[in-house]
Amino acid sequence: MTSNTVVRASQAVPGVSPRLRRLARLTSLTVLPSCVWRLAIAVGIPMGWGPGSDMHHSYYPGPGSLVLIFVCVLQECLGLLSLGLVQRWGEQVPAWIPVLGGRRIHPLVAVVPAALGAIALTGITVLGAWTWSETNAANPDAPTGLALRIFDLSYAPLLLWGPLLGILTVAYWRRRRVHG
Repeated sequence: MTSNTVVRASQAVPGVSPRLRRLARLTSLTVLPSCVWRLAIAVGIPMGWGPGSDMHHSYYPGPGSLVLIFVCVLQECLGLLSLGLVQRWGEQVPAWIPVLGGRRIHPLVAVVPAALGAIALTGITVLGAWTWSETNAANPDAPTGLALRIFDLSYAPLLLWGPLLGILTVAYWRRRRVHG
């Protein structure tokens, strides 16, 4: 067996199928393309925004770059939290954390924020996708042509983030009810 197919006994979580582990990895990766797009702007790569836009490459790198980088780091951290729904650290506080290390995590501590996040992400991304063409048409400095296609391809995976997080949340809740 290869290292990809073997799960060490210390990492194995009862009731987590390989399919759910892959789904959690995919969920955490849905945020990556939009972050790469934002980071390109942060370092000054032209991404199709006109000179009248705050996203125009002439403003970057600069103070606004820090905001874009912060948003990317925050989004990536939130995306990686979906992995906790299929791994041991999502059920028990890691031993290296002072005072709390080794304690079991009550399922609702993970389920409530994950469910609210899934609902919010789904609503925000669907609304954003639905209204983007109107917003784009009203802004003469918005990307067009190839730049618009790159933008669309970068942000399209975010449409999956909320629903996939919802699936993982339901699976986590069911598993924790059965396996503790």
